[in-house]
Amino acid sequence: MKYAVDHGAQEIDMVISRGRFLAGDRSFLEDEVRTLKEACGEAHLKVILETGELKDLDLIYEASIIAMESGADFIKTSTGKITPGATPEAFYVMLKAIDAHYRETGRKVGIKAAGGISNSDDAMRYYLLVRSVLGESWLNPAHFRIGASKLADAVFGEIKDR
Repeated sequence: MKYAVDHGAQEIDMVISRGRFLAGDRSFLEDEVRTLKEACGEAHLKVILETGELKDLDLIYEASIIAMESGADFIKTSTGKITPGATPEAFYVMLKAIDAHYRETGRKVGIKAAGGISNSDDAMRYYLLVRSVLGESWLNPAHFRIGASKLADAVFGEIKDR
């Protein structure tokens, strides 16, 4: 990671060790994120929760809080390789965690919905959730993103068909 940052990387993605977290090892997640954030230096750390494996909304909230308290600059639903990827329910819980963290610390943490967002209606749903829970000030690339590999093709198709 240090090599990537030293050679210009401005963002680093990591996936949490879900097995350790699901086994109850919360301190491992804290140490994992904190260590990687320290190695990132000024680069932003995006922490991928893989919510489709965590499943339980209480666990998703807890993992979100631990990640942010340990230094995450962004939390992200999924790599897109696990089914389900992003779900509105998991995303909403992550937004509520961000809101609680912001109210407690004053630090804005970004959020990225990724995994299975394949049409403009889905994208709009996530946009509206962010606007509703966190407000307009989060609606920018510094604080809100959507994993767009499938979405870009779908939107292009919608535009082309008009």
